Amino acid sequence: MAVSGGPAGPASPERRERWGFGLYAAHLATLFGLALSNIVLGVAYLAAPWSGRGRLARLDRGRPLLAAAGLYYLFLAAAVAASAEPRESLGALGEIFALGTLPLALLALRGEREVRRLVDILAAAGTLFALHGLAQYLVGYGDLDRRIRGPFSHWMTFSGVLLVIDLLLVAQAVIPGRGPAESGRFWRLARHPASRAVALVAVNLALAGSLTRSAWVAALVAVLALVAGRAPRLLSMLLPAALAALLFAPVPWVARALSIGSLSDASNYDRLCMLAAGGRVVAEKPLLGIGPDLVRQRYPIYRDETAPRYRVPHLHNSFAQVAAERGLLSLVAFLALLGVGGIEAWRGLRRAEREGRGPADLYLGATAALVGFAVAGLFEHNWGDAEVQRVVLAVLALPFCLRETA
Repeated sequence: MAVSGGPAGPASPERRERWGFGLYAAHLATLFGLALSNIVLGVAYLAAPWSGRGRLARLDRGRPLLAAAGLYYLFLAAAVAASAEPRESLGALGEIFALGTLPLALLALRGEREVRRLVDILAAAGTLFALHGLAQYLVGYGDLDRRIRGPFSHWMTFSGVLLVIDLLLVAQAVIPGRGPAESGRFWRLARHPASRAVALVAVNLALAGSLTRSAWVAALVAVLALVAGRAPRLLSMLLPAALAALLFAPVPWVARALSIGSLSDASNYDRLCMLAAGGRVVAEKPLLGIGPDLVRQRYPIYRDETAPRYRVPHLHNSFAQVAAERGLLSLVAFLALLGVGGIEAWRGLRRAEREGRGPADLYLGATAALVGFAVAGLFEHNWGDAEVQRVVLAVLALPFCLRETA
């Protein structure tokens, strides 16, 4: 029997649109199990010729983003070719699997309605991740030896994903925006003020409970920027709020916060030693680095004699890690990738404000999330965390997806 291509048929454009959106959103909602997310993403790629049929024009709206991603991958390939151990570095080319989500997002998401729905799904997923992490307090987690990590394998992944979602939520609290009317029960519930309040409280409590200082600093910087730019009158409330937090927060949280600027903290000093080692690598191999995935092996050659650790998995700084492994050319391309998304989000925000219409909250959320990610990347290699990277790639695409395209 022939498959109908009419409006009501199983292969109608509306049905393909829903499948494209659903598969793209599902690969983010299932990040709690990276293998499951990989399977869903693989299905999304296989289905893309069908679900994205007739919508290739949508890729034009993200041309600057795709160009920056292409440049980034080109320099990655060059770094692999120039690697001191090409066989060891070859696996880094698999990053194309994640970068492919950029064109996938451009095909799957059209305009404010679908972008807002994706943010709703991320908010719901983030709430569940956070509640999972908070529940771990009941089984003995919570100190530095057993930090809460939710459904993820590491607390840095947990805090990195929550940080991005948190800043999307904070932006919606600063600039409330409900968007187009929705008839679905899930969407109405997700956008109810009570649901948003629960999400904000749960995500922020879990973020604090993760004891991840890089995420704390990033969230603070991004929120300060949000408040200063959007509601400067609230700045006077921040100091009393900080004092209240210090007074009422659990002692381990306060001790962790007070250690942020202390060089007597071994992990702080270790990060400085890693930066120094990264600087030596860049000085020796400035353009293309020593090769992807080789810092772990070759760190002992470049480390300071006083460094607390002889070996490290990475340099605990995304920018230093990219520069050391892949060279300054890759670093410039990485900064361009983040910059293109950030500039598009900022321009969209200014345009929405100037015209008095448009999803200003979504543009603001994307801007804040990218700022937070970049700040956190100064203290942790969050770009190398697959789960965090995928959420950030989604945020990079959102401002371009907000452009209405058939």
